[in-house]
Amino acid sequence: MRAELTHCLTYRYEAPVQLGEHRLCLRPRAQGHQRLIHHTLQITPEPFHSHELLAASGDAIERVRFRGCTDLLQLEARSLVETRQAAPLLTCFNGLEPSLPYPRGLLNHDLLGALEGWLPNGQHDPSAVELAQDALMGSNQQVLPFLQQLMEMIQDRVKYTQRHVGPAWPAGRTLRERVGSCRDLAMLMMECCRSVGLPARFVSGYHLAEPAPETYNLHAWTEIYLPGAGWRGFDPSAGGEISSRYIVLASSSKPDLSAAVQGSFTGPPATTSHLSWTIDADVEPRPVASSSQTMVQAA
Repeated sequence: MRAELTHCLTYRYEAPVQLGEHRLCLRPRAQGHQRLIHHTLQITPEPFHSHELLAASGDAIERVRFRGCTDLLQLEARSLVETRQAAPLLTCFNGLEPSLPYPRGLLNHDLLGALEGWLPNGQHDPSAVELAQDALMGSNQQVLPFLQQLMEMIQDRVKYTQRHVGPAWPAGRTLRERVGSCRDLAMLMMECCRSVGLPARFVSGYHLAEPAPETYNLHAWTEIYLPGAGWRGFDPSAGGEISSRYIVLASSSKPDLSAAVQGSFTGPPATTSHLSWTIDADVEPRPVASSSQTMVQAA
C-alpha cells in the first residue's frame, strides 16, 4: 500500500504563552515493513532550534524550542509512505513455534525493558495475569493460538470506545471499567503478553481502514517480539494481526513516549489550551512495487 498523509494539529491558548521544549513523534517509521518516501513538517511559530534524534526505540523524533510568546501552535506533517505485508508467522517459525510461558533467559537482554510490569514494584497487574492465564488454557500453550485467544477475550470483556485525551489506562482499570479506547486495549494486551514472557511494546500510528471512515484519528496497537519473526503488530481493538494498512509513527515500552506531541507552556494563571486536529489520507487502491530498496524486518 502507498499512502499520502497530511496530519495537522492546532493548539490555541486563551492568552499568549511561552512554549517550552516539545518532543514530536510525527515522522512515520522508515524501516521494517514500512518505507518512508517523503516527509515534511511545518511548525508555526517557527522554532528557533530543532534537531532530530534516534530514540531508544529506533524511531526518529524531533525536539523543538521556541522564543517569544504566542497564542497558537500549529503543526502540519506531510508524509508519503509505502507498506507491505509481513511474511506469514508460521513461515517465520519454520515449524518451531515457541511455547508459552516463554523463558525470560532465552531472550536478548535488550528486550528486558519490554517485559517489565506496570505496578510500582515492577510486578504485573494480577487481573492481567489472570486474563493471560485464561487465554493460555485454551491455546495449548502455543504462541499464535494464545495471541488470538487473548484478543478475543479482550474484545469479549472490554467494550471499545473512543477517548481522545488522557493517558492509557493501566490494565486493572480497563478490566474493572469493562470499557476502553484503543490505547487502553493495547496497554492491556501488552501487560498480558509480558506476564507470559513475551516482550511487548506500545505503538501509535494510523489505521487506514477499508472502507474509509468519515474522519481518521490516531490509532494504537501492540507489537509483540516473536523469536524468529521479530516485532510483529497485533490490534486488540480489531482482533487480529495488523495488515499493510497500518502505518507506524512511534513505538515504546512506555505509552507516554509514543505520543505524537509532548510539551509544555507557561502563561497567566489558569490559562487553558484547546486542541483540534485533522488527518487526511490519500491511499492508492493497489500495492506499488518498490523500485530498489529492500525492506528487512529484524528478528
